[in-house]
Amino acid sequence: MLRGPVAEINLSALLHNFQTIKNNVPNRQIVPVVKADAYGHGSIEISHLLQKQGVEYLAVAFTGEARILRESGINCQIIVLFDKDAGECIELNLIPVIHSVEAAHEFSKEAKKRNTYLNVHIKIDTGMGRLGLTGEHILDELLTISKMPGIHITGILSHFSEADLKDRTFALNQLNKFISIRDSLSASLDKYIFSYIANSAAVMSFPEAYLDAVRPGIMLYGYSPLSYQISPDDRNFYDKLIPVMTVKTNILSLRNVPEGTPISYGRTFITKRKSKIGVIPLGYADGFSRLFSNNAEVLVRGKRVPVVGRVCMDMTMIDVTEVEDVKEEDEVVIIGSQGKEKITAYELATRANTITYEILTSLGSRARRIYV
Repeated sequence: MLRGPVAEINLSALLHNFQTIKNNVPNRQIVPVVKADAYGHGSIEISHLLQKQGVEYLAVAFTGEARILRESGINCQIIVLFDKDAGECIELNLIPVIHSVEAAHEFSKEAKKRNTYLNVHIKIDTGMGRLGLTGEHILDELLTISKMPGIHITGILSHFSEADLKDRTFALNQLNKFISIRDSLSASLDKYIFSYIANSAAVMSFPEAYLDAVRPGIMLYGYSPLSYQISPDDRNFYDKLIPVMTVKTNILSLRNVPEGTPISYGRTFITKRKSKIGVIPLGYADGFSRLFSNNAEVLVRGKRVPVVGRVCMDMTMIDVTEVEDVKEEDEVVIIGSQGKEKITAYELATRANTITYEILTSLGSRARRIYV
């Protein structure tokens, strides 16, 4: 037996989500984010599908992720968001995002050594507090970088820290700061500078931030990042996104146990009746968190059934007493639909006090994937 769950990746759903973005963000470049193995969905397959749709850019976190895509035949432009490996960026024809003058010097030095040049994008920290040029001398630093040999600034970008909130005050401050820097730089260089800042949350709810391109991530995979319910009059995206990933496994064993039987480590669950307990080959080593111990449901034969006892490294127990005709090898849905019932990554994230991103990357990256 191969360990763990199977993740079914619905490519039609991904295309639907991508087209939804295109329809609602016209005349802008779309920069799909495929870092972290496309949020657990498989970066190679997802990137090839998006490349066929004509995307000019993809965004990854590190050069190692970009190398995997290049070696698989991806030839569109790849933006590397965080890495400082100038050699790999040159070798693989990547667009590095530069976060400091010091990093720019290293890229310039490597480009000069190889007698070539790099197209680069520059990150501006407008309030995320993570990476990027910051402080009172951003324009001066941009101009310094622009004069370095071997470097061509072809774009600037920033990142919202709370575009998912209904209160737009801070996000608007970030946007205005970014636009001001872009306009000053364009004037100083006497050319317009390609700029982008909109993540999924901004794409869904902040059209003023669309600028020259948008950079969707989680919404491509079918989930909203918004931390509030938007109004019925403004649901261009909210009701249209389709989750791309379904996660399944099968019942490994069924056990009929009497009332008073403790289940799993620590005896945190003790049966209150004669019970039928299913054991499924899924545990925290497969990305199913221990936080789901006595705190989640799965689908068996179209019914919701509870997780009982502590989630183990390789196994989880479920109470299938109420499921008629249940048998070993029956399908168990962790995320997805079965009959009229549905469990989403958002539901699991809420139970574990986390976000959908963590659920998808944890379960998707460790599952065996099937593309449908």
